[in-house]
Amino acid sequence: MNRTSTSRWSSLGRRAAIGVLLSCAAASGAFAQAWPSKPIKLVVPYGAGSSPDVAARIIAEKVGARLGQPVVVENRAGAGGNNGTSAVAKAPGDGYTFLISTNGPLVYNTVLYENLPYDPFKELRPVVLAGGQANICAVRADSGINSLRDLVATMKREPGKFNYSSIGVGSLSQLGVELLKARTDTFAVHIPYASSPLAVLAVLQGDVQFTCVPAVAVVPQVKAGKLRPLAVSTGQRSSLTPDIPTMKEAGFPEVENVAWMAIMAPAATPTEVVQRMNQEINAALAMPDVKQKMNSQYMEPIGGSPEDLQRFMAKELKTMAPVIKRMGAKLK
Repeated sequence: MNRTSTSRWSSLGRRAAIGVLLSCAAASGAFAQAWPSKPIKLVVPYGAGSSPDVAARIIAEKVGARLGQPVVVENRAGAGGNNGTSAVAKAPGDGYTFLISTNGPLVYNTVLYENLPYDPFKELRPVVLAGGQANICAVRADSGINSLRDLVATMKREPGKFNYSSIGVGSLSQLGVELLKARTDTFAVHIPYASSPLAVLAVLQGDVQFTCVPAVAVVPQVKAGKLRPLAVSTGQRSSLTPDIPTMKEAGFPEVENVAWMAIMAPAATPTEVVQRMNQEINAALAMPDVKQKMNSQYMEPIGGSPEDLQRFMAKELKTMAPVIKRMGAKLK
């Protein structure tokens, strides 16, 4: 084939490629305009009554009304959130399946598990950071420990005598303490429990010496005079617990962390649909009654763009991966 023929076929190829791209773009735009034409599923990889489940139901009601189609919450609990998260990662990207998951399944478990059945950074795409809640580090009110500095000093003075409770291996309530231990060169034995109320009960019964778990489980016992709060895990004081100092105020600025919930979609979900869902969820999170309902569970709405969430997850991985590796724990 001569040069003229080759040039001609290249030109035709470019035109064909451009035509295909324009056709795909038109089809995608048409899909986005028609979406949603049926109910949307929002998968929660935890049981009913969990923080992600509560947040999902608050958000789903508002978003469904705005979209004109129901947003149906489906609980798919198991394996510390991995089962439901994996199911959405493997689901078709047709715009009708979304996920609300947390720190562990979306970031930490990529380091903690040897054989995680999905890759959240490749098989899921960010939609929006829906909300967060502070962990509160607390001791028994009669412990004689009055501050986080006191706790750290006592652990250094009496190495090997402290246990702490969490809501499970790989949870932020464990990793936040492990981060504190790493930054202060202290030691305490981790005792995992199935829920934050049980983790708090372990402190009250004297089975462990301290815990760092969600505020919703700690505050009632603080108000009852049974627990002493030492610090909230967030970088700023929470308006929900304004009298409790931050980690920075307590003297440990490098130990800030937050238990967060993010809404994700299968990786193949059209960008137009992700953007629309992001827009509607942000609008819902800005509603006063949504904020009030989330605040009643000591959760704070966050919001933002998909890109904000992507950057946030990358930062979380960078911060916590060394902590998880230092623990030496590996799950299958």
